[in-house]
Amino acid sequence: MRPPKPDSAGDQVTGTSIANIANFLTMLRIVCVPLMVALLFAGGGHDQAMRWWAAVVFVFAALTDLLDGVIARRRGLVTNFGKIADPIADKALIGAALVSLSLLGDLAWWVTIVILVREVGVTALRFWVIEHGVIPASRGGKVKTVAQGIAITMYLLQFPDSSWWPVASMVMMAIAVALTLATGLDYVVRAMRLRASAETVSSGSRS
Repeated sequence: MRPPKPDSAGDQVTGTSIANIANFLTMLRIVCVPLMVALLFAGGGHDQAMRWWAAVVFVFAALTDLLDGVIARRRGLVTNFGKIADPIADKALIGAALVSLSLLGDLAWWVTIVILVREVGVTALRFWVIEHGVIPASRGGKVKTVAQGIAITMYLLQFPDSSWWPVASMVMMAIAVALTLATGLDYVVRAMRLRASAETVSSGSRS
């Protein structure tokens, strides 16, 4: 069984140039965000062909999220720029898709708010505790990310003549929201334990 992948915010910087393939993929993901939004809103937001292209761009961008971290660690291309830009790109992609769907009336605003508050909060929490140690990314977190990606893709795609697709999309999004809340709570608990443990050790060393 493989150990859980460490939080990318704790990866050791290698001193390599920021002009590398891993950072290129991260920046490409950021560039994909306005492109996806433009495609989604083309034709008033309900042009089926444009929404499919928006979904293609979203899936492509999501795949770059899987690749850039792996490439950076395996090739020794971890940079401070990448550690900051990567989570920003992730949140921008997910956030733009959710907000756009809510603006179009396809997704309830409370869903968008819950997911974004969790994602931004966990990112802030990650940097709050990074000086005390690294919190390994849980398998639940990975499943959550996949569930969010699938749910958003399903909402981007439209099948006007289908009666079951909207229901399936809602169920998938409900699963994504549940995983988002559960893994967010788990991350908060682990972060608090890590910080408390680090402070206890620090206090002990001073006494």
